[in-house]
Amino acid sequence: MSAPGIAEPQLGSTHRGWYSRGYLPHCDYPGLLQAITYRLADSLPAAVLEQMDANLRRLPPRQRDRERRQRIEDWLDAGHGCCVLRTPEAAACVVDTWRHFAGVRYDLIAWVVMPNHVHVLIRVYEGVLLGKIVQSWKSYTGRRIRGMMEEGRARARRSQGGRSQEGQPGGVWMREYWDRYIRDERHFEAMVRYIHDNPVKAGLAKKAENWPWSNAREFAELAELGLGGPGEFGDAELHLGPSGKQAK
Repeated sequence: MSAPGIAEPQLGSTHRGWYSRGYLPHCDYPGLLQAITYRLADSLPAAVLEQMDANLRRLPPRQRDRERRQRIEDWLDAGHGCCVLRTPEAAACVVDTWRHFAGVRYDLIAWVVMPNHVHVLIRVYEGVLLGKIVQSWKSYTGRRIRGMMEEGRARARRSQGGRSQEGQPGGVWMREYWDRYIRDERHFEAMVRYIHDNPVKAGLAKKAENWPWSNAREFAELAELGLGGPGEFGDAELHLGPSGKQAK
């Protein structure tokens, strides 16, 4: 993948610790292992999310947050929306973008591209902001994937004799993302399994290693050799933020 235009040239600044942009809480400390999820803009309609929240209001806050996250995950795994990431070109664009700055801005540890969302586990380097990393991923892949979608609609119009076809409004990616930092080795192992097993849970593959858009096979092969994980992330240490608590 060519470097020009892939991301903003400057991603370094003062790490922000715990912060929120008014939607979800984020945790940004150097050296943390961070599990990140982001999704396509049309994967969860606002009306569905509003109804989901209305149904959960009677629950205590902590239980409500867990149940909300689980229902969102189930909805995403059902494959709603355009699911453009199902196409090899779009999935490869996402993976290539992750790999481009691996070893420069972060360690790339575990990842999977699902039809309408992605999960990726990284370790952020000193002076590189997590929010800027995710923004650069979404900015570059959004432009590329938008072009793929427009080309697909153009082909469809030609095949239909030039009849117009309504396009998808707005951006490719949902603005927000989820991040959760890794507390300890048990949490690390559970998160890697969760990421790699997502296609199995969604009924897209019988084994995690069979899904072409994850590094589950590489992870398994290196584990058999006793290396413990993919060479892309090397000697990953577990770090906690100052609070010592799990990101919500």
